[in-house]
Amino acid sequence: MKTLFPAALGAALILAVAPVFALSTVQLKSGASIEADVIAEKADRIVVDLGFTVISVPRDEIESLKSKETSGVATVADNTDLYRVAANLPVLSVKENVDRVGEAVVLIRTPVGLGSGFFIHSSGYIVTNEHVIAGEYNITVTQFRRGATELEKVQYSKVRIVALDSRLDLALLKIEDAGPVLFPTVPLGDGGDLNDGQTVFAIGSPLGLDRTVSQGIVSARTRPLDGQLYIQTTTQINPGNSGGPLFNLRGEVVGVNNMKAMEVGVEGLNFAIPSPVLKNFLRNRDAFAFDPRNPNAGYRYLEPPQPVKSAPAATSSKP
Repeated sequence: MKTLFPAALGAALILAVAPVFALSTVQLKSGASIEADVIAEKADRIVVDLGFTVISVPRDEIESLKSKETSGVATVADNTDLYRVAANLPVLSVKENVDRVGEAVVLIRTPVGLGSGFFIHSSGYIVTNEHVIAGEYNITVTQFRRGATELEKVQYSKVRIVALDSRLDLALLKIEDAGPVLFPTVPLGDGGDLNDGQTVFAIGSPLGLDRTVSQGIVSARTRPLDGQLYIQTTTQINPGNSGGPLFNLRGEVVGVNNMKAMEVGVEGLNFAIPSPVLKNFLRNRDAFAFDPRNPNAGYRYLEPPQPVKSAPAATSSKP
């Protein structure tokens, strides 16, 4: 009999950045505006293509950024749902996608282990697995930013649990000590366009080896396990990958990696929570709101001490 294990190292990481926008209007604080294609979003700047040259605009100088509907890429953000979707994203190689989605995935660490997560909203909302942070409140998030000359590791230690559900194995976190920083995000895909045999990939921290990329195919788009539907893939998922995103070649999150089959002689049986399940969780996050006063809301409680039973008194019977 196969045994399914959550893919957490005690819990993991997976990288991801905002995808390419279409024609957009960049309104600067100086009053000027730029109308151009936004080709990359970073935590501290955006990169726009003016046709004859490419320039970087510091986020500190940007008043607003509005994308326009075109025949190319169209991005739709929904502040109510916290996540965004994107239309007509180009299909790229895994290598190109890693550059495109690399900065939005984070390493999540607790006192008992580590896991993965990814930004869905620029204000610091992160998705991960519930089992990555279950029973813990001391949570640290590490973001990997690509600087001008080197990779920067930025750590945030004030992280709030917004919502979680153990049955779905999903959790929503919020970084509270980021200040004015805008985080890169990844769009959520539509599970309806996922096909068996389709190429997918993940970026994570198996065994703590951060920014590890693994590639595979969808083995089964809908695999029922314990009353839930999962995406079965050959993409390697190991302890430390839990909570990280599963991507298609458009750079969209199609699933949240959460477990694998572990048994001698068993290989390539890895599972992810489909993106439609994640979207429903995020839309109804108030129903899964975390409450530290509720013993079923994620905190671990010790068993209450039990009274020591004394030995029965010796009795004697007279003849």
